[in-house]
Amino acid sequence: MDREISVKDFAAELLAIASPLAAFDMPLLDAHGATLADDIYAGERLVLKSGSRIRSTQIGLAASIGLNRLPTRPHPRVVVISAGDDLVEPGGRLRDSEDEYETNSWMLTTAVKEAGAMGYRVHMIPENSHELKLIIEDQLVRADLIVISGESHDESFDLITQTLQEMGSIETVLPLMSESGRHNFGTIGPDKTPVVTLPGDPIAAYISAELFIRPMIRTMLGALNIHRSVVQAKLTHDLDSLPGYTTLVRASLSSTPELTVTALPEQDLLSTLSDAQGLIAFPADSTGAKAGDLVDVMVLERNH
Repeated sequence: MDREISVKDFAAELLAIASPLAAFDMPLLDAHGATLADDIYAGERLVLKSGSRIRSTQIGLAASIGLNRLPTRPHPRVVVISAGDDLVEPGGRLRDSEDEYETNSWMLTTAVKEAGAMGYRVHMIPENSHELKLIIEDQLVRADLIVISGESHDESFDLITQTLQEMGSIETVLPLMSESGRHNFGTIGPDKTPVVTLPGDPIAAYISAELFIRPMIRTMLGALNIHRSVVQAKLTHDLDSLPGYTTLVRASLSSTPELTVTALPEQDLLSTLSDAQGLIAFPADSTGAKAGDLVDVMVLERNH
């Protein structure tokens, strides 16, 4: 039976296999967007702090004090693999009711880029474990982290699990959070590359990427802040949560005249995830909140 695990404990176990990447001196333009690995001084004055993201202003400051390179932690290389014989590439034709358009790898590859990684997308239709193993082994040479997802009904999960267990130390767990599913995690290959398998359902896969994959990437990057910002906002209407499970509700935020949060309707639709500006987070010991209560909201990339 799969081990049940709290969201907090699972995140901690994943961070334990996500070490900061080795730093090296990079040319100024190449260092843009990466993380500064050491403090930079102009004489005795600290001008750039280790762990900060290198933006255009930091590049300009480095140039102004005569530096043409910076000690930098590189962007982690994350390979996102989708595997399942019922997955059809967008633009193709669905053959029958079992087919579905391949969604997760497109969404997850761009999500890891938003977190600061270099994302590589690989889609395949494996016929057996041997074929899947060959694909994964081919990707190990360019991966600091591998993320795998299957079909939404998760029929491919057992094949993925079997294959990964042949390649390294892998455990299957069931995080105690709403709208989730089984996850694999561990290390594979000669370099013990971290690998995580996410649920096939796109909404569950994205939420897991936010809670688990993004902090891994930010840790590898050596960033000071590895989690999304969390704010407190006033709830506009009553909302229930599932006792014993961390519950995350897609929501919109409004700051006029005070910061309020409203759960979006039709939480089972991918369009709701696209519209979400934040995730209302209820801990496992909560049963929900009433209108007017302050709740924690994980702030997502705002598209409005």
